[in-house]
Amino acid sequence: MVRDGIYYALAFTAAGAFVTYLAGAWFGLALYLVGAFCAYFFRDPERMTPAGDIAVSPADGKVVAVVAESGRQTRVSIFLNIFDVHVNRMPISGVIADVRYSKGKFLVASQEAASSENEQNTVTVQGDGTRVVFKQIAGLIARRIVFTKKPGDFVNAGERVGLIKFGSRVDVIFGPEWMLEVHPGMRVSAGTSILARRSDRAQPVRSAAVDVNVEEGLLCRT
Repeated sequence: MVRDGIYYALAFTAAGAFVTYLAGAWFGLALYLVGAFCAYFFRDPERMTPAGDIAVSPADGKVVAVVAESGRQTRVSIFLNIFDVHVNRMPISGVIADVRYSKGKFLVASQEAASSENEQNTVTVQGDGTRVVFKQIAGLIARRIVFTKKPGDFVNAGERVGLIKFGSRVDVIFGPEWMLEVHPGMRVSAGTSILARRSDRAQPVRSAAVDVNVEEGLLCRT
């Protein structure tokens, strides 16, 4: 569980105990339930990140948009509801080149306008000849974005880098060297679901190797 979740859960549980002491168990029940939900919401499961020339999803949620943008770039937008894991992970390995926080609105995060108008944290990571940008975007309920890294830090694909509290959105922007693997309506998981693969990398070609077995006088191809 994320540390913030422990604080929230303990606070609501303590408040429930206090209300129970003053007015009875039924009156404190709602606070106990809120505390239990906070413990559930801030869960942080372990994930196994696949290897290769790939970019993984930085968030759990539903792909709500795949949009072509200027400069031959493509944006993948992922909406997180309050029941999704909200821990964010790095889409690729590399060095964080820039972190930029922008104030804005708190529109419903599933709306297209949220990508440009909502409060957000924009992170640029560069590595292995490519650059990927991802945005942590606040939603109607989410009012706090957490990012634990800073420019110059090296990060691995799938590494935990922060979270957005409650309903929110994450955008990932890819250059032309990436081939997308997702489409609107798909469910993705942070650190494990592949969003895109490098299209500028030659695929390994198997060549025929000839082995001559002199003893047996046989010609073998492998």
